[in-house]
Amino acid sequence: MDELIDILNPDGTPTGKTALKSEAHKHGWFHATVHIWLFTSNRKILLQKRALTKKVFPGLWDISVAGHIGAGESILSSAKREVFEEIGLVLEEKELIKIGTRIHQVKHANGIQDNEHHHVFIAELKVPVSELTIQKEEVEAIKLFDLEVLKSTEKLENVLLSKFHPYYCMVYDKIITNEKK
Repeated sequence: MDELIDILNPDGTPTGKTALKSEAHKHGWFHATVHIWLFTSNRKILLQKRALTKKVFPGLWDISVAGHIGAGESILSSAKREVFEEIGLVLEEKELIKIGTRIHQVKHANGIQDNEHHHVFIAELKVPVSELTIQKEEVEAIKLFDLEVLKSTEKLENVLLSKFHPYYCMVYDKIITNEKK
């Protein structure tokens, strides 16, 4: 779905301009996204299998929920909206724990240029996966994996991308640190 998003400077500050997501990806303009990693109390991580119709990484088991922040939308509102849209889960703002912002720059073979500021959150998944409802346009399936999959160097077929291993390890560390609180 093409949506209107705010365009950012490379340092993440707003330019005051908006554009369609497709235009931002075509021209490599910086913009903001949210990543929400959902974990369980028994050390599982929810991953989603990206819909096969996705232009980037179709069919990949990836982040629990991710999406673009709409023009004028707050980061937390976007995170809550994306979680509800993609998997039907209602989260309160206090349940979302921000663990960082990362700059992501990748040029894909299909011409899409991702220049994004990912606002990364973790949250505990407190309901069974069977109670979640996936958005078929975005998500092929959802499944719980052992949390260790985030830091494993053993590559599972079509599960996460090895080039982002340091990012996954950071998420793992933040989840473990959060458990100890």
